[in-house]
Amino acid sequence: MSLPYRADIDALRGIAVAAVVVFHAFPALLPGGFVGVDVFFVISGYLITGIVARDLEAGRFSLWRFYSRRVNRIVPALLAVLAACLLGGWWLLLSGEYRTLGTHTAGASVFGSNFVLLSETGYFDEAAHTKPLLHLWSLGIEEQFYIAWPLALWLTLRLGRAPARMAAVAALMSFAAALWIVSFDKAAAFYHPLLRAWELLAGGLLALVEQRRHARSMRPLQTKVPAGLGWLGVAAMLAPMLWIDRHALFPGAWALLPALGTAAIIASGPGAPVNRALGASRVLVWVGLISFPLYLWHWPLLTFARIVAGDTAPASLRLALLGLSMVLAWLTWRFVERHARAPRHAKRKSWSLVAGLGAIGLAGLALALSDGWPGR
Repeated sequence: MSLPYRADIDALRGIAVAAVVVFHAFPALLPGGFVGVDVFFVISGYLITGIVARDLEAGRFSLWRFYSRRVNRIVPALLAVLAACLLGGWWLLLSGEYRTLGTHTAGASVFGSNFVLLSETGYFDEAAHTKPLLHLWSLGIEEQFYIAWPLALWLTLRLGRAPARMAAVAALMSFAAALWIVSFDKAAAFYHPLLRAWELLAGGLLALVEQRRHARSMRPLQTKVPAGLGWLGVAAMLAPMLWIDRHALFPGAWALLPALGTAAIIASGPGAPVNRALGASRVLVWVGLISFPLYLWHWPLLTFARIVAGDTAPASLRLALLGLSMVLAWLTWRFVERHARAPRHAKRKSWSLVAGLGAIGLAGLALALSDGWPGR
């Protein structure tokens, strides 16, 4: 069951992806733009948990249908980008670089990019800037979370426990662990799913509270939220984008600002002044609609340009590549994503996409084992 469409949430997606893209292309303009991923985590946790909770409450939840939807939503655009990277790497990368790309492709095919990267280097290290699939760490964390989270919700309800309470406890434990570990192992705090789960759970907890109020015929949550909370949420979400940079102790206490800020905006409801303003922005909503393929395309293009240039690519080239990213994102959304997400032949499409992901993963593994095919 789909939740009612909210244009303001698509606008939030637009802000999040724009922040990440600007940070990657022009880090001096938005030194903390990487927190856009944290905004994505909260939005994802809210939307997916809301769908699962409603289906569980109505007794119609199907684990197979849930994963089928995830495959049809995520894999088509991912396959297009992985294939394009392997093709581009054939012409542009040296054997060592191509071998690494093969390893990362194999990791991405099983949604394990974050663990592959954790074994190599940190997100902000210089070497990371020459890895075209670096950005897939966040996709790995999301999908690993969604392997366990629907099962945890189902089991909690079967045991007669309150899922909102379970989510709150799990979020606090995850955040406390992240706050401790980031002080001595920043890479682990950044890449490990258990240390990032609290951000997805923040959105999930909000969805569960809303669902509980709806099930008990209580007034919607937004009627209990102060009118100005949404504006405070916007300030909290945007502040770290401007105030911190890659040298900050992140994710730690700083990550609370974008996470709680995003949750506050969503909790305010579509009728709140800030949400009406966000939803009325056609540009932000449009960028939000193509946010996933835009996120997938922009980093490989910037990375290949950096590799070819041998240093930071010229600003004009980076700007042109962002424009190309927008075009590719729209084409992917219009002709790939929308077709794959259509309900017709959903099961057949899911199995075909899984097979395609397995094939490209094996190609990446073969590339890694062949040492990047130096004979090219």
